[in-house]
Amino acid sequence: MRHIILDTETTGINPRNGHRIIEIGCVEMLNRQLTGNNFHRYLNPGRDSEEGALAVHGLTTEFLSDKPKFEEVAAEFLDYVGNAEIIIHNAPFDVGFLDMELSLLGFPHFKEHVTGVIDTLPMAKEMHPGKRNSLDALCDRYGISNAHRTLHGGLLDAALLAEVYLAMTRGQNSLSMDLGIGDANDAAGNAIPLAPLAGIIVRPASGDELAQHESLLAGLDKDSKGKCIWRALSADTSPAA
Repeated sequence: MRHIILDTETTGINPRNGHRIIEIGCVEMLNRQLTGNNFHRYLNPGRDSEEGALAVHGLTTEFLSDKPKFEEVAAEFLDYVGNAEIIIHNAPFDVGFLDMELSLLGFPHFKEHVTGVIDTLPMAKEMHPGKRNSLDALCDRYGISNAHRTLHGGLLDAALLAEVYLAMTRGQNSLSMDLGIGDANDAAGNAIPLAPLAGIIVRPASGDELAQHESLLAGLDKDSKGKCIWRALSADTSPAA
């Protein structure tokens, strides 16, 4: 599965008021592994940033004056995100700006170029009701260092969000096992017996390892609000009292 973690910076908060994207930062993840194949562009919006927005991102009109316009990078950007599932924190904000930029060029809306959009903000609100769920708050909650984040930045925030997303969704994705034996049947449809296992050395876990395992399960159980599958399996297989 290919995921792109995406973040934008803008001249203001409302594209309907003529505000534009000034930075796009994307981080690629394949099968939950960061690849280093990132996409990062500063853009010339053709206007000044509002004072409040400038205080957030620090990207001045002078700095952006020699950068390309969105129309100059649109094809490259769409090619990069194509056929990927996009992960965004507070997706309506970024998608709204991307839709506006694409519509000015006569392109379809952003979601028509990708396989889907995952919004981590409602995910976080469901997992941590009543708590702050900004990117900074989530970094603190999951022990992800953001000390270098003095200002917002598209690529930096996308990289932090990638770590947050992995922490939010940690755990085994599937209980199925691929043994690499095909259908395990011969041409006549008869089951092929597996070769007996021999010479297997069983090394039981130490007390320290069992304690670490229990600590990890407790963390998973807390993060999933009591839905840790290993705890459920353990309860199902425990002898009746």
